[in-house]
Amino acid sequence: MEKPNSSTSSLLRTKSDQFVETMAAALAAMKSPVSSSHEVAASAVGGGGPEGSSSSFHSRKSSRGLAAASPGRSSGHIGKNTHIRKSRSAQMKFDVDDLSSGAALSRASSASLGFSFTFTGFTVPPDEIADMKPYSDEDIPEDLEAGMPKTKKLHTEPTLPIYLKFTDVTYKVVLKGIRTTLEKEILNGINGSVDPGEVLALMGPSGSGKTSLLSLLGGRIREPTIGGSITYNDQPYSKYLKSRIGFVTQDDVLFPHLTVKETLSYAARLRLPRTLTKQEKDQRAIDVICELGLERCQDTMIGGSFVRGVSGGERKRVCIGNEIIINPSLLFLDEPTSGLDSTTALRIVRTLHDIAEAGKTVVTTIHQPSSRLFPKFDKLILLGKGSLLYFGKASEAMIYFSSIGCSPLIAMNPAEFMLDLANGNVTDITVPSELEDRVQMENSEAERKSEKPAPALVHEYLVEAYETRVVENEKKKLRSPTPIDEELKSKVCSTKREWGANWCEQYSILFWRGLKERRHDYFSWLRITQVLATATILGLLWWKSGSNNPEKLQDQAGLLFFISVFWGFFPVFTAIFTFPQERAMLSKERAADMYRLSAYFVARTTSDLPLDLILPVLFLLVVYFMAGLRMNVGSFFLTVVTVFLCIIAAQGLGLAIGATLMDLKKATTLASVTVMTFMLAGGYFVKNVPVFISWLRYLSFNYHTYKLLLKVQYEHISHSINGVRIGDGYKEVGVLLAMVVGFRLLAYLSLRRMELH
Repeated sequence: MEKPNSSTSSLLRTKSDQFVETMAAALAAMKSPVSSSHEVAASAVGGGGPEGSSSSFHSRKSSRGLAAASPGRSSGHIGKNTHIRKSRSAQMKFDVDDLSSGAALSRASSASLGFSFTFTGFTVPPDEIADMKPYSDEDIPEDLEAGMPKTKKLHTEPTLPIYLKFTDVTYKVVLKGIRTTLEKEILNGINGSVDPGEVLALMGPSGSGKTSLLSLLGGRIREPTIGGSITYNDQPYSKYLKSRIGFVTQDDVLFPHLTVKETLSYAARLRLPRTLTKQEKDQRAIDVICELGLERCQDTMIGGSFVRGVSGGERKRVCIGNEIIINPSLLFLDEPTSGLDSTTALRIVRTLHDIAEAGKTVVTTIHQPSSRLFPKFDKLILLGKGSLLYFGKASEAMIYFSSIGCSPLIAMNPAEFMLDLANGNVTDITVPSELEDRVQMENSEAERKSEKPAPALVHEYLVEAYETRVVENEKKKLRSPTPIDEELKSKVCSTKREWGANWCEQYSILFWRGLKERRHDYFSWLRITQVLATATILGLLWWKSGSNNPEKLQDQAGLLFFISVFWGFFPVFTAIFTFPQERAMLSKERAADMYRLSAYFVARTTSDLPLDLILPVLFLLVVYFMAGLRMNVGSFFLTVVTVFLCIIAAQGLGLAIGATLMDLKKATTLASVTVMTFMLAGGYFVKNVPVFISWLRYLSFNYHTYKLLLKVQYEHISHSINGVRIGDGYKEVGVLLAMVVGFRLLAYLSLRRMELH
């Protein structure tokens, strides 16, 4: 740049003048002939004099060639240039000819700011023009916008293409009061469609019916209050589709103590076809982990409320992996980006695009997408109070609302603009003349002064506008047959279920999964301390109380009764929580046909047995020898077996109460009353029970356990201890075994009833 002289004209030169001269020189250089394919003319950048410094501009192609020819350059420098090129190309995409005239810059400025004005008079240097040309995905070595290395796209084998159509969908829920019954309308006349390879977004404010519509389309709600038509390849819903549909719920329902790899491996073994071996299924799980970018946390526990685990974005990707592992034709997701930052949300939406590109149909609800997320949806449904406000291409939504007189007055995220409209908020939005006239006619004088239409009027106007302008044309399109073969249609209407594993395999997988999940609970320091502390206190209170005198054994009989009560009370209140706590997981996995209910029930109840045997053995090792009970190997073994019978019988009662009520407060209350009754009728506190209520003792597992313990310890001394007659013990064993089976059968039937309901 030239040094300033002392003349007045030189002092009056401004930076703007210098910039204009510089741009003019750059334009002249750009228009001059190029000597070779790797060089362009040089032009001055400074004050324009011959003394000023000059810069050599290279074309986009030549700069790529230089980068390739010099591999020794630092990766940081390359990454920086790539980031600059990507950001510039994302801001402006226009031709070189437009740049030379300055018109494109005027359009870009007015479009980005939301105003209409022109700003011309300068051009851009050719090196920046090269930088502004949009790069393809292959040119970008890193996924800079998401902040993570670019992962490979999902490579899945071909799947059955499913065209989803729905017409005039309505849904009502029945609210039953004490005296009256009301019907609440959730959805009213919803139309739409989505084809393989497309991503359909369901958008609307809270309470607009997004999740209800998603559940209806995914076959998760089957009630008589549903109206309209929902077809899959022009066929109605069938059970066969369960194996073709992936459904990611809004709440991340996962086992907290399993790792990411274990979670996906168990899902693969249960859901993938039987034709695949165990090794192939496990490899599919590893492939999904790599495809979703979960390698770093694959050996980390999922975590929960009280367990540290993976992050929210990783947890959401695990939920998506749980569904895409089966290569579904239809994938439904309920607000997959809620609670995530914009970068993580963008990564998840990109993953959905990769899934759709593999020929799958993707439908997702979205609450408030960022400005980067919204353009990535192919189709959009906008809901408001259960009514349809817009259905069509997401890129044409703003054009439609402009056509009905609703446009933003300021630069605004399209998603925010449409959510404001759906809520009836027209702040910073143009109000159509028709709506203004309606406000003047219907509103009072006070409301006219506010000059803002009520939200109800805005909603009514939007619904009417869509019904009069769009609905009929969309219905005609939906009535046209889907362009697919009859063979594909017949596959959808098949009613045959396809289990990923036979009953024995399902039982084995669920058994080991349950064992891994609950080993942390059983071997927690709190539970072990509780059992050992109780055993120590009992041992000290009944220290060496053994005797061969029947009259001196009454105190020790109290110890035996306490053992029967403790190991009856403890398992009941542990088992009560089993099914209510796993209800969400059970509903989710059963809705996806992952396994038979009988396999789950047997595996769930038997996977606890090895763990349930360890703590009683530790308990008896302390109490038995401290209290001086019968020193005989056979007696000790029979005592352990008796306590174990009591535990599994009491567990059955807890499972039955929990499965029947499925409410922890009600179940805990009922269990407290039941256990107290069984304890009082156990034969220790009351010897002479009235005849009309004496049958209660035969329902008490405490009573039968107490009699068995007396027989094991004192049959060689006396036939009656503390007023309780000692028999041969076969009847007591038979009753306890009947309780083990009977209570569990009741629990299974209760689960079956819940599943059907």
